[in-house]
Amino acid sequence: MLEFWLTAFGLVLVIEGLIPAISPDYHKTMMKMIAQIPADRLRLMGLSVMIVGALLIILAR
Repeated sequence: MLEFWLTAFGLVLVIEGLIPAISPDYHKTMMKMIAQIPADRLRLMGLSVMIVGALLIILAR
């Protein structure tokens, strides 16, 4: 079970690091754009992504 969680966390870190590693200028631009989005909309977007991720995990198992 620990192996599963370490693998999942490692995959998250790899995916999160792709854009800054490949195109740091694009990453900076996107971070500036994200900073302009109201907090409530960011919260809704984060919750939506979490739900989709959970559903994908459920479907994959």
